[in-house]
Amino acid sequence: MTPDSGRLVVDEVDGVLVLRLDRPARRNAMDQALADSLSTAIDRLESVPGLRAGVLTGSDTVFSAGTDLSLPSGPRTAAGGEYGLVRRVRSKPLIAAVEGPAVGGGFEMVLACDLVVASSTASFALPEVRRGVVANCGALFRAPDRLPATLAMELLLTGDPMTAERAHRAGLVNVLCEPGGAVAGALALARRIAVNSPAAVAATLSAVSKARAEAEERAWLLTAVADEEARRSADRAEGIAAFFERRAPRWAVGPAGDRT
Repeated sequence: MTPDSGRLVVDEVDGVLVLRLDRPARRNAMDQALADSLSTAIDRLESVPGLRAGVLTGSDTVFSAGTDLSLPSGPRTAAGGEYGLVRRVRSKPLIAAVEGPAVGGGFEMVLACDLVVASSTASFALPEVRRGVVANCGALFRAPDRLPATLAMELLLTGDPMTAERAHRAGLVNVLCEPGGAVAGALALARRIAVNSPAAVAATLSAVSKARAEAEERAWLLTAVADEEARRSADRAEGIAAFFERRAPRWAVGPAGDRT
């Protein structure tokens, strides 16, 4: 593990496993160490009978910037897929507690959760098209599933952020709270779940999770096709270079690849 590796801070609060992404130098962008830790924590959530729900959060100022673009590929695990979470079939609820931006893969982690609590400081964005890549961790089909289709297309095609208030009005965010209150709000929501039958909650979520995974099989194949098309384009290298150089990208256009 390098000094820049991410870590996951794990706490138990009244039968709720609180998972806090901690990689401040990279705005909680995911690396393999963080993905491995997250996958292990979800294993713990699923296997320990006394744990009734999980809460996934970031720092007070940022949820996650998603994939670390300095890495050759996005981190994944055998059990959870992308980030150790995105393709996981679970039987216990996971609540996203969002303060600050959830960007790209960070937003896709939110979409992989069952419920969302966000403070008014939160925002959600899928800026991949600005970097010459596509959202390849589920957003191409989960965003239209969780949001009105036209709003999802706006996010996917413009890369513009959506405020927490707009996300709440659209139905993505279950609970909107004051700044700094997302984890407390998520714990309160978890307690509302915990008073119910553990067996019934597990059976309900397991059925929904399995049905969703089956329905998403073709969508994952189409996402892989779109991702490969983007990777073959010169725009990908240009978009990532422009991101790190903090300049506007110069996209390749036309069959000769002339740049604008």
